[in-house]
Amino acid sequence: MNWKLIFQLSLFGLAMAFATVFIIPGNIELVFWLFIFIICAYFIAKKVPAKYFLHGFCVSLLNSVWITSAHILFYHTYIAGHIEEATMAAKMPMPEHPRLMMLLAGPCFGVLFGLILGLFAFLASKIVKK
Repeated sequence: MNWKLIFQLSLFGLAMAFATVFIIPGNIELVFWLFIFIICAYFIAKKVPAKYFLHGFCVSLLNSVWITSAHILFYHTYIAGHIEEATMAAKMPMPEHPRLMMLLAGPCFGVLFGLILGLFAFLASKIVKK
């Protein structure tokens, strides 16, 4: 496993963590993530000799740590700019503890997006030449 590459690629997640709190609205966030996933998949396919899926999965798990941490630490700022997420959080279990709900949901999203990035990395390994 190339842990250095995993950490370096996760810095996109750190940047997105702050960007989603202060700049990027929820309605266009997915476009940024798609672009980031394509870049990460390319570099994983280019730099790693094997275990492409696992590398992509680990990048997303680390991304979820960055994002969940930033969203919890800057909760009021984040929620002020993400009304849809606030409405959804009010309908979830534990609506009186939204930060705790974020803490519990963050790893689930990390796994879900890890499966997607892992698939992207695997597919990129079939396309990109070393």
